[in-house]
Amino acid sequence: MISNQAMPDPTILKLIFGAKAAYLRQQKGLSLQDLSRLTGLSAPYLHEIEKGKKYPKADKIMLIAEALGVPFDELVAVYTSKKLQPIIELLESEWLNAFPLEDMFGLSAAKLLELFANTPDKVNAFISTVIKIARNYQLQTESFYNAALRSYQDLHDNYFSELEQAADDFRQQNLTTAPIPYTTAALEAALWNTFNIRTERKTLPKNAKLARIRSVFSPTKKTLYLNKNLSAAQQNFLIGRELGFQYLQLSERAYETIIQKAETFDKLLNNFKASYFASALLMSEQEMIHDVYAVAQLSQWDNQLIFRLLKKYDVTPEMLLQRLTNILPRHFDVKDLFFLRIIGSEDLKTFTMDKELHLSQLHSPYANHLQEHYCRRWASLRVLKKLRAHTAPKDTILAEAQISQYWQTDKSYFILSVGKMLSPPNKKSVSVTLGLMITDKLQALFRFLNPTQRPPAYLPLHTVHTTCERCAISDCNERAVPPVYIERQQELSIIEEEVQKLR
Repeated sequence: MISNQAMPDPTILKLIFGAKAAYLRQQKGLSLQDLSRLTGLSAPYLHEIEKGKKYPKADKIMLIAEALGVPFDELVAVYTSKKLQPIIELLESEWLNAFPLEDMFGLSAAKLLELFANTPDKVNAFISTVIKIARNYQLQTESFYNAALRSYQDLHDNYFSELEQAADDFRQQNLTTAPIPYTTAALEAALWNTFNIRTERKTLPKNAKLARIRSVFSPTKKTLYLNKNLSAAQQNFLIGRELGFQYLQLSERAYETIIQKAETFDKLLNNFKASYFASALLMSEQEMIHDVYAVAQLSQWDNQLIFRLLKKYDVTPEMLLQRLTNILPRHFDVKDLFFLRIIGSEDLKTFTMDKELHLSQLHSPYANHLQEHYCRRWASLRVLKKLRAHTAPKDTILAEAQISQYWQTDKSYFILSVGKMLSPPNKKSVSVTLGLMITDKLQALFRFLNPTQRPPAYLPLHTVHTTCERCAISDCNERAVPPVYIERQQELSIIEEEVQKLR
């Protein structure tokens, strides 16, 4: 039987053959030594085959096929039995082929096969379940890439010393005479003098299809096209990011601001590295450490602190809060934290979480893709409501701080949310949030969180949940929809009790 599918590349072909040989050997209850005696091939050689490191010649395949009791064509075909097929589909999948498992996590495709070898039925059932969930919920390759990137950040506590050092080296080489905050002119000069790349702001607005794109880089024209409607802070980040791409020599990359499609994980990872470089360049590590120490000594929180830091570095709220997720874990051992970004519709009836990062554990709040309604008591949503009610100019930035106590848990967080309107003609608003889990260590670090030093009712305390559908708080005036999930669980509990009575 001949498959109509395109043949996999040689590496995957060896892995598929090895997986089938190992599976069939185990099904017959043979050890490697048993198979060695039956075929006359050495056990180490057979082990190399099963690990996907070698692909035997036709005469040796025939010996193995006869020993395993299967036709030659069946053993070499890319199709396989139903039980082994999920592993084969995983090996052939685009996202696994592009995913740098070995470089990033030390887990090669061959090692995956070793993990599958002992309990193939159970592992295959698990893989098959994951694949079906991905299909049912329309999960794309990018979804896995983004999840993997967040895991990579978590693995390193979102701090990368090599990128910090690269940004500092570039600063020492090219920006020693420029004061903080760096001006757009100073960054443009560094881009031109170091890499012979110019900036241009006329082309994008003239192209109706690209008018809302923030930037595009042309390697052939050595030009960074910027949208003229960007703020100085946004321009500085984009120029800093291009400096990162060039200085770090990241060849596999996106050429537009937002990756339209991440064909490979490396493309997404390199975009992250260049963005990290830009933030580290604009907000130096040592300066940020000094600023956090200064804030930690205050006995009372003041939202104006955020605005002073935004002005000091001339950065966006998102850049500042994300930069704190680099500095706090590394230099202050504050690792239980999360960052998220929420987009609010014009009427504030729907909210979408399009960015999130969790260090140390999956904190609350977190993204919900079941079309449920996020808790209206979150600072992230409160600041957007205040922003809508504000009569100041559209470029107004508001900050909201609170203590969020998660209902019926012992977890509470210091929450800082900053909101602003998105650039016209977009009528949506956005908030970015940094959440720090309140522990003895955190209270010892920040005086304004220490209950023995701060005044009573200093920061507003709100009991919160994840979504309205799953929240049983009875006296919530902010509730958007009834607690349907809780109600359904109660119904099931009543039914179970009645069934028990009948039994």
